[in-house]
Amino acid sequence: MVTRWKWILSRVIKRPWFRASLFSALGVGTALLALAVDQYIPDDLPARIGSDAVDNILGIIASSMLAVTTFSLTTMVSAYASATSNVTPRAIPLLVEDNTAQNALSIFIGSFIFSLVSIIALSTGAYGGKGRVVLFVMTILVILLILYALLRWIDHLTELGRVGQTSERVEKAAAKALRHHLKQPYLGCSPLNANQEIPGGARPVHSDAIGYVQHIDMQALTELSESRGSALYLHAVPGSFVEPTRPLLSVVGLEEDCDPQIRQAFSIGGQRTFEHDPRFGISVLAEIASRALSPALNDQGTAIDVIGRGVRVLSLLADHPCDPSPTDALHGRIYVPGLEINDLLDDFFTPIARDGAGMIEIGMRLQKALASLSRLGDARLKAAASRHARLALARADTALTLDEDRLSLEQLAAQLKRSDEAY
Repeated sequence: MVTRWKWILSRVIKRPWFRASLFSALGVGTALLALAVDQYIPDDLPARIGSDAVDNILGIIASSMLAVTTFSLTTMVSAYASATSNVTPRAIPLLVEDNTAQNALSIFIGSFIFSLVSIIALSTGAYGGKGRVVLFVMTILVILLILYALLRWIDHLTELGRVGQTSERVEKAAAKALRHHLKQPYLGCSPLNANQEIPGGARPVHSDAIGYVQHIDMQALTELSESRGSALYLHAVPGSFVEPTRPLLSVVGLEEDCDPQIRQAFSIGGQRTFEHDPRFGISVLAEIASRALSPALNDQGTAIDVIGRGVRVLSLLADHPCDPSPTDALHGRIYVPGLEINDLLDDFFTPIARDGAGMIEIGMRLQKALASLSRLGDARLKAAASRHARLALARADTALTLDEDRLSLEQLAAQLKRSDEAY
């Protein structure tokens, strides 16, 4: 359960309201801090620094921050709408979790709350002369923080929601998820190979919800299996779509009274997430390229850019270590299927090769990208890349209308194949 709550907390922290609430609370605390420290201020200091000016400054901050916050929210909503139309709706969660946007918006809201609370306290006479000195210093610090946030926000607005920036965010999210998976290819459990047979007496445990597996609390499953001396064989991993007729896992040595605890270890939601699902990030990248190749956009440049990003992400597969032995597993009684390289390449290259089959520039870029992956030294990656190179060439051969284009692409594919064999 601890692992599950950590995952839930990490999801909450990324929500915009959490950081805005934190800065708002900080603004209230800062405004009231002057009431606690005014006894340490020299008696003649208020006359020397002119602390009476704090009233006007706070009024300016309150009115301007409300306007800036409204403008920022409008801009962010427009950027999300633009990304939805021109990139893909699946990338919107990454934009919502943007640290720069959340920090700027939180600082603006926190400054507004600070000025509002300070004005109310001044109106009630809560601050004396020395309290005004502390409030004046705090106000200057808040102004410096606002200036810093404004400068970063202005620079960030030039890229917010643009296709290139959004594609970069998806690439980073996909690469992060794939790196995390490659460190623990079986979620820290024992491998469940495709040709491995599950014991005949294993009992399936079905989901009581319909949706995507977003997270699995392996610690909870381990505690359950070790206490009963049982074995668990997972069928659903993060990213799998489950429903009541599809088993989450098969268990050996556990009675039906343990089923509620088993189901509770699986966090199921209506949408896939990037954190523990590398295939989702790869699929979203492919979706960006497919949308760019649609007749409505006809943006081959973006598709070519995304192909390059996909190669960067998939090249991580050639750097991963060998599959860990069962003795290295943290959760040795749990067996988990691995991630197939063929599935990753299918998720990425199949939609792009299909939608760009009639475009010679896309066909050539696909052949070069697949040749690059095949030269990375991983035998499984080379076999999968060679298969997709043949499929992409076959699709292009049926879609290209000009014989010269077909001949050029076939010559390029043959040239790249010879170079791969020589390599």
